Amino acid sequence: MKTINLMKTINLIACFALLLISSTIFAQELTKEERKKALDHMKATQSELVKTIKGLSEAQLNFKASDDSWSVANCVEHLAISEGNIFGIVQMTLQNEPDPSMRDQVGMSDDQIIGLISSREQKVKTREEFEPTGKFGNYEGSLNEFKTKRKSNMAYVKSSSDDLRNRYFDFPFGKVDSYQVILFMSGHTKRHTDQIKEVMANAEFPKS
Repeated sequence: MKTINLMKTINLIACFALLLISSTIFAQELTKEERKKALDHMKATQSELVKTIKGLSEAQLNFKASDDSWSVANCVEHLAISEGNIFGIVQMTLQNEPDPSMRDQVGMSDDQIIGLISSREQKVKTREEFEPTGKFGNYEGSLNEFKTKRKSNMAYVKSSSDDLRNRYFDFPFGKVDSYQVILFMSGHTKRHTDQIKEVMANAEFPKS
């Protein structure tokens, strides 16, 4: 009886050790290069946005090319909303255990994800929860919200030990990993900064 109990104990210890080893093997922190790529892109897209809208007057911020188009202020509010909502997708994926067996279902490279969302060639109507409605009070409130969220998101990328490569989210265009959701978020900033530039290039855009 003692021998049987001893064997059971040994087997349990062995199984526990195997689980620990498996967790260590499957856990995949971001590499130094991946962190740098994401952080550099997030810094660059924020910098371009801030530089583009710097010094605009109230008339310029609120100019609309048509009744159903967005103003510069609308675009900034949309980006503030999106910075929280898209990063919320990352947080949602962390509720699931990493699953390396699904890696082959990720069909796009990191650069392809950035290129897809950054491009203005295909226009897509945003979902209702991303629509600008004045929720941050004014333009300054929207910009401050965006900067606050971006700072927090960058801090996460800089220090996180979460496995973002083996957790996933299904966008309408296909499955991506959680790291790519962050790149998507940053590329989304570029997309709407370019939209702002289109608004500013309109022939009727106020001179001041």
